[in-house]
This record gives sequence, C-alpha cells and structure tokens, in this order.
Amino acid sequence: MTKSPRRTWLTAAGSALAGVAGLLLPVFGTAGTAQAAPAAESGIHVSNGRIYEANGNEFVMRGVNHAHTWYPTETGAVADIAAKGANTVRVVLSSGDRWTETSTSQVSSIIGDCKANKVICVLEVHDTTGYGEDGAAATLDQAADYWVGIRSALQGQEDYVVVNIGNEPYGNSGYTAWTEATKNAVVKLRNAGIANALMVDAPNWGQDWSNTMRSDAASVFAADPRRNTIFSIHMYGVYDTAAEVQDYLNHFVANRLPIVVGEFGDHHSDGDPDENAIMATARSLRVGYLGWSWSGNGSGVEYLDMVNGFDAGSLTPWGNRFFNGADGIAATSTRATIFGGGSGGGGDTGGTAPNGYPYCVNGSSSDPDGDGWGWENQRSCVVRGSAADR
Repeated sequence: MTKSPRRTWLTAAGSALAGVAGLLLPVFGTAGTAQAAPAAESGIHVSNGRIYEANGNEFVMRGVNHAHTWYPTETGAVADIAAKGANTVRVVLSSGDRWTETSTSQVSSIIGDCKANKVICVLEVHDTTGYGEDGAAATLDQAADYWVGIRSALQGQEDYVVVNIGNEPYGNSGYTAWTEATKNAVVKLRNAGIANALMVDAPNWGQDWSNTMRSDAASVFAADPRRNTIFSIHMYGVYDTAAEVQDYLNHFVANRLPIVVGEFGDHHSDGDPDENAIMATARSLRVGYLGWSWSGNGSGVEYLDMVNGFDAGSLTPWGNRFFNGADGIAATSTRATIFGGGSGGGGDTGGTAPNGYPYCVNGSSSDPDGDGWGWENQRSCVVRGSAADR
C-alpha cells in the first residue's frame, strides 16, 4: 500500500503526552457561558451551541475523513462513504505550503461531488498540522490566505460546506499562540466575504491536552462577527477513558459552545482511545463525530483505515465497528434535510431509504439473514448500503 504522510507525527504526539471584539454584541453570561447569539441568516449555522441547517433543522455530523490531497485519483471515495450511510465527509486539502495545492477548480469539483452524493462537505487545510513542533507546517495565517484565494468556490455553498481552517494547527510547542492566531484567521476569512460556517481545530496535535481551546473557546467564538464557528477536538490517546471523553464534551455542551469530534480512531500509537465512549457520548449529547479515516493510512498506522485499499466492499475491523457497531453510522446518521433527509438531527432515527422504508437504526444486526431487510419497531426496515437500499 502507498504510504500517506498523514500520520507520521503520531508517535511524536504520544511521547509529548508526559480589534473586532469591540464591534461585537456581548455573548457572555457572568460565568463566560456562550449565550444565544445572532445566527447566520442562511446556510449551516450555529445557535445556542448547536448546529443547524438554514431551515432550522438541527444537524448532527456523522461522517468520515477522506485523504483527498494524497489520493486525488480516488474519485469514488465520497460516493462510497455516502453509500455507507455517512451524512458528512471531511476532505483533506492542501494550501500548497507543504503538499500540492488544491486549486479552486478542484475544490469546486469536490463540493459538487459531495452535493451529488448528498453529504455535507467539511473542507480542511492539512498543511498546518503540528505547527510550532513540525518545522514543515504552515501557519494558520497562511491557511487563511489560501481560503481567501479560493473563496469563489465557497461562496454560494453555505448550505453545503463547512470550512475547517487548518488541521491540528499547533503541536506541543508554542500552542499558547493558538487563541490569537485562530481569532485572526477567523476574522481574515470574514473580512474576505467568506460566510460559510467555520470549524477550528484544537492545538496539541488536535487533542487539547493543555485545555487551551477548552478555556478560550468562548472568546474565539465571540471573535467571529457571524457567531458561526464550530470547535473540533481530535480524540486519540489522550481520551482513553470514558470520564475524559465525557468531561471534555460535556464542558462545551454545558457552555453552549458547538463542538464536534473531528477525528478519532479505535486504536493509536499514543494510547488506546475509548471509541465506545466517544461514540456513545456523542450520541447522547447530540454531538457530531468524524472518524479517521476512509483509507490510505501509512507509516505504521494502517489500522486506522476503515476499508482496505479504498475498496468499499472490504471493511476493516475498525470500519465495521464504525459503520455497523453500537452508536455507529448505521444507527445514528441522518441525511441533511437539504438533500431530502429526515428531521430530528440524527441519533434517534436511521432516516428513510429511497424506497420509502426507514433505515434500520441498529444496522445489519436487525437483518439476521443478510438480505438487506430488517425488522424493528414492528415494521420492516432497510440496512444502509445493502441490496435493499434503493
């Protein structure tokens, strides 16, 4: 298998585990809790710590990361991920600072692919990974410049696209600069006329063991004139107990700050993340999650592949757990209503198949004979991605 440069930092991460504000309306209570704020008038937007579509339907991300920038010829990946029931795909792009730049036309094509396959598109610049510790990494300001340069591909796509400014933008050195750098990047995008919902990753290789994002999220949220910024935590070895997972996510929910688990796996070189707790807690709190990753991992972390060799018919143990296990995609993913999906935000319903039958909330476990038809709540249901899903 061709090795991706994506995860060479992880062993290092494991060893490291030992002016606009004045224009804004107040959004804080006495304890610094984010209060109700003016939401974006259209597109995917935040209100009271939750993510909504333009029509007011709550949207809970249930998706997969796809390493497009290293595998641009794997053009069927988005369709394959969608067919497994995901409602969101987080797509790896490059600003050109570290890998080959993803051009404006390529971004437009990716967005079109997401729309054609009825998934929300989270686009992220990967070149920022580990800045401050990895000398090859780009700054958040450089990532912001990239987004400004390709903004024509984003404008008018606010219903379909979330802009994840920079992946894991600080390592374990210099991460105290994360707060101001993130605020400045958000403001730069807004001043350039980018109105999409924004997503910002935590420092410390995305895992925020220093609680920098946790402590400063409210002030970062306030720096966005549109109050439309989503926070993303990556959960690997730092989150190896249910208590740690619950404590982190509950903090954001309690303070009405929008949070998603932007990456996680079922195993890792820096520890053993508690994927069961991550998925169960996300479901109970109505928090989104995006698993890493569809395929193409290398450098010793191939176990993070959900399918072997980009073959949708060859699920790995991690992929089977993620899609078909408890609190997984089959059980909790609901398509965005802009694509004709059901309401309710996910987590309580499997949605509706094209033939009009409901999807099986419990996935293939409700289909003992494997024909794609299950039985739940005294009626027939369809297993996502099966022969009956048409």
